[in-house]
Amino acid sequence: MWQYEKKLQYPVNIKNPNPKYAQIIVSQLGGPDGEVGASLRYLTQRIAMPYSQITGILTDVGTEELAHVEMVSAILYQLTRNLKPKEIEDSGFATYFVDHTTGIYPVAASGYPYTVAQFQSKGDILADLHEDLAAEQKARATYDNILRLVDDPDVCDAIKFLRAREIVHYQRFCEALGIAQDKMNSKNFYGYNPAFDNVGK
Repeated sequence: MWQYEKKLQYPVNIKNPNPKYAQIIVSQLGGPDGEVGASLRYLTQRIAMPYSQITGILTDVGTEELAHVEMVSAILYQLTRNLKPKEIEDSGFATYFVDHTTGIYPVAASGYPYTVAQFQSKGDILADLHEDLAAEQKARATYDNILRLVDDPDVCDAIKFLRAREIVHYQRFCEALGIAQDKMNSKNFYGYNPAFDNVGK
């Protein structure tokens, strides 16, 4: 189903490690609006989607989110490589380091570990698509917040790319919502899944 190219979707080349930056950027890996949750959300929602065009959009975006998991992980790795014990202690990175060394682990910036309770797959067309639209805007807002706190141009370059892709994903889900509304009749306009038309008969 997928072809995997052994390179990042967009290059990550960070010259200066900075564990303080890593502690905030990690939220876009395992935080409530991060890339792990996004990929799981879309790749699970696609299975119950009754319209093939929307299934395709969910597959495209969900797959790209996996590429973003790789990118954020590369950013985190490059920000924390070759740290000395004093740098770890002075930066506040010690609490992460003691549990994970510099391994990539999905947590929020608050330290709360990723949980699948952070995303929804309802099986209701409109509910799922509105969830997806909101998720993309929340991810974009998180990248905005990161850009307010980070001034390393190497880091900002990769973060700006990821932020731009959230906007594209939002537009794709707007397209999906339009497709769904065009296909719905008065009976199922509010998100009723046509697969269940015979339920209760």
